[in-house]
Amino acid sequence: MHPQRRRQYLEAIGIEEWRLRARETPPPVALPATGPAAPTAAAPAATPAATPAATSAATPAAVPPAAHGTDVAAQWEALRAEVLACRRCPLHATRTQGVFGVGPLRCDWLVIGEAPGAEEDRRGEPFVGAAGQLLDAMLRAIGLDRRNNVYIANILKSRPPGNRDPRPEEVAACLPYLERQIALLQPRIVLAVGRIAAQNLLATDAPLGRLRGRVHHLGERSTPLVVTYHPAYLLRTPGEKRKAWEDLKFARSLYQQLTEGGSIDGNRS
Repeated sequence: MHPQRRRQYLEAIGIEEWRLRARETPPPVALPATGPAAPTAAAPAATPAATPAATSAATPAAVPPAAHGTDVAAQWEALRAEVLACRRCPLHATRTQGVFGVGPLRCDWLVIGEAPGAEEDRRGEPFVGAAGQLLDAMLRAIGLDRRNNVYIANILKSRPPGNRDPRPEEVAACLPYLERQIALLQPRIVLAVGRIAAQNLLATDAPLGRLRGRVHHLGERSTPLVVTYHPAYLLRTPGEKRKAWEDLKFARSLYQQLTEGGSIDGNRS
């Protein structure tokens, strides 16, 4: 990755100390050709997804709607209508609206969080506000954008009062919606952000620290899944942003292996 571009990404995420380290030593992990739209000697650097020619394994393009048929788009709309009218659990009585998801209807990357917060409940879109801005910066650092090549959703589609943790019965009622989203999306890789999302997706009570740095697999298609910190946690604990950056690089490297047909060893080196 071009040094100036890498500095811009890390500044957006908030990892200021990487500037000083870069002057003293080489980058800690060499990942050839995994950076978002890496520039070549023959062409200047371009922003992710600026042109079709700039798209690389680390900056996947969304599949055009025509590639998977108008029936899939109709299924998405039907599912969205179900979520917005859902009354499967008591949360429908306290929410402003259901928060379905955002992103292309077919793309390689899927990011899953736990539940909407107050701003998400108000606007009807996952990960907005301060945590959403940080998540967007994290995704841009690996060539992703919620409007172009990554889909973002939550375990719950309704906000729990006071932003409390989701209850088991709420997850049981809402998880089938997410499973249907995954079936329609058919992602190649999933990024679970935060303990609640990771534990519910993987059906485990293991702490997040033990789930990071490994390749997990989700569902019947055994979709590779990587775990990292929730951006709201990173805002409260900025010292952990470096670990989150390592998780992002791990996910990016894994995605490149998948697109190049390589084997997956299951652990971060």
